[in-house]
Amino acid sequence: MTTRILTEAAASISELKANPMKVALSAHGEAIAILNRNEPAFYCIPADTYEFMMDHIEDLELLAIVQERKNETSVKVSLNDL
Repeated sequence: MTTRILTEAAASISELKANPMKVALSAHGEAIAILNRNEPAFYCIPADTYEFMMDHIEDLELLAIVQERKNETSVKVSLNDL
């Protein structure tokens, strides 16, 4: 069975166990596929990339909420009434 690897860099679990920081730094800030028996087990990404992805996912979730609510009728409220 072939599996798509979504990165330019890959390393085995054995390499990761032997020297985790060397593996993490070897992709120069890009994601690394960690392989188990030549199949991707997980992806290792830098903290900055993870934070960017999480912010982007949150933005997409908020956009979906906006899209759902954009046709709802609005309610006019005065600040003095609050």
